[in-house]
Amino acid sequence: MAEEEKKGLIIVHTGAGKGKTTAALGLALRAVGNGLRVLMVQFIKGSRRYGEQEAAKLLGEEKFAIRVMGRGYVKSTGPPAPADKAAAEEAWAYAISYGLVGLEPVLEALRQKPAEVHVILTGRNALAELLELADLVTEMREVKHPYQKGVKAQPGIEY
Repeated sequence: MAEEEKKGLIIVHTGAGKGKTTAALGLALRAVGNGLRVLMVQFIKGSRRYGEQEAAKLLGEEKFAIRVMGRGYVKSTGPPAPADKAAAEEAWAYAISYGLVGLEPVLEALRQKPAEVHVILTGRNALAELLELADLVTEMREVKHPYQKGVKAQPGIEY
């Protein structure tokens, strides 16, 4: 493989539609299948049990580790709670559009990542500066969702 083909990519899945985390998990599973190690940091999802955490355990911590850093879903209106801000700073994670983490530290961390490391960022409302730095950007757009008909989140689909 040519050296250019080995570049660690910065990938962003953004938008209001469902599937950002699911797309990242698909890439993570593909990476593990190709002998790469995966660390996934979830900070907005919080303490609820998620199917992806159980699946990662089956693959083994040395291959696929998930770290839950946050306290749960973060409101997109009003200032963030101090505990949410601290959790996001600990993970540095992708919380720019919610005001949990400053843009410059995130951009600098991405610029300084090891050349062979891939980083996948997911979340709504990705900022233009992050999109510009990324190598691959996908925007999820909701067309139809069962929640609109009163169907609640279901294990194996939403979590």
